[in-house]
Formats: sequence, C-alpha cells, structure tokens
Amino acid sequence: MLYCSTFPLLGPICHQSCILVKSEPINILIIDDDISYVKSAQHHLRKFQAKKFTIIWKEDGPKGLEELQKNRNINVVLMDQVLPTMTGLEVIRQIREKEISVPIIFLTSDKDYKVAVEAIKSGAEDYLAKDEIVQSMLPRTIVGVLERSMLKTQIAEVEKQKLMTQKRAEAVRELVVTVCHEFNNPLAAIKISADILSRQVTSSKDKNHLANIDMHIQEIETEIIKLRDIQFEGLEQFSVDRNTPEASKGT
Repeated sequence: MLYCSTFPLLGPICHQSCILVKSEPINILIIDDDISYVKSAQHHLRKFQAKKFTIIWKEDGPKGLEELQKNRNINVVLMDQVLPTMTGLEVIRQIREKEISVPIIFLTSDKDYKVAVEAIKSGAEDYLAKDEIVQSMLPRTIVGVLERSMLKTQIAEVEKQKLMTQKRAEAVRELVVTVCHEFNNPLAAIKISADILSRQVTSSKDKNHLANIDMHIQEIETEIIKLRDIQFEGLEQFSVDRNTPEASKGT
C-alpha cells in the first residue's frame, strides 16, 4: 500500500514519503513528481518474485537530498529529469558533490538520450525511458545496477589494498637495504681485522678461535644475502589475495 501526505487520496500521512514495506527489501528512493509513475513502479516491483523492494517517494530534489543525507539505508535512487524546483541532472550533481555514493538510475520520459548520457557523466549508473518500463525491466535494471555497483566497490577495495600493499613492500625494501648496509660495513671491518690477526697469532687455540669467527661471519653474510633477495612481489600478491572478497568469505 502506498501512503503519501502530498496526495491524501492515496492514504494516511507518512512523513511525506510513500513506502512499500516488505521483509528484507532493496530500499529504493524515487525522486519524481509524477504519482502515476510511482504507482506503476510499485506495480512492477510487486510482481517481481526474485527480490523484495521498499519504495520511499520524494516529489522534488531538495526533499530527495534531505532523505539521502539522513537515511543511509537507501540502496538505489530512481531520478526523474523533470522536477518542480531543479532538474534531475542538478540533483545528481549535488548528490555527488556531497559524496553520497548511492547508485542512481536516471529516468527520462521523452527518450532524450543526450540528457541520459549527460546524467551518466554526472554520476548516474544507468538510465531508463519511462515508457519502456514494462513487466520485469524496472526490477531487473535495479538489481543489475546494484550488482554492478557492488562489483565496482569490491574492485576499488582490492585496488586500494593492492596499492597499500605495494607501499608497504616498498617501505620494507628500503628497510632491508638499510639493514644490509648497516651489517655489511662492520662485518667487512671485522673480516679485515680477523685476517690481520690470523697472520700474527701462532697458537692453535687462537687460530681456531679466529677460524670460528670467520665461519660465523660467513654465516651472517649468507643470511644477509637471503634477506636482500627476498621476493617481495610474491608477498604483495599474497597480501592482495587475502583481501579479495572470496578470501574474506573463507575466514
């Protein structure tokens, strides 16, 4: 049942919004002053069996913006171009300027594809001509837009994690270079001193002691080489793989 304070014949007042209540819904904000379209959208969404939907209706841009700012549970916006106080394009731009990332489907009644393309450039995810909304087209478009939006978000998150991992790997590389340098210089000095001493000592005990020192120096040098040759690319890939949505499901 639709309820609206602006059109009292539809039912009792409900905070100037028209709400279609279903369990576990996709929450849709319709910004459109055409009540006949809102009722038509409700009809098509009700008939769609694969998903459940809740509709919140605002008849102009300012009220739609206010709703978006206070209601973070809205999943998608249906935005008409012809509105009382500002155009749909202007509302879309304001939504993006306010950094509200909700997906937007742009609605046009006259197949003005130039305006639709401009809406996409301004931040809409997709567009529909009102007279082409028949049967399952509207709900399928909504579901498709949400799936694409979710995929884009996941890809952006993976790219963000990849960039962070690369920066961490670069920092580790710099640290490894520094550590290797700090070890190599004193080791070189110790080797030179041990070599000089080995030429001067005569007792077997002292020679054995210097031989042990030389052996340990070689072991340290081997470990430094291993540290220097760590394959950071593999570490980066491992970290990115752990942050993918599939890896998250397995944890």
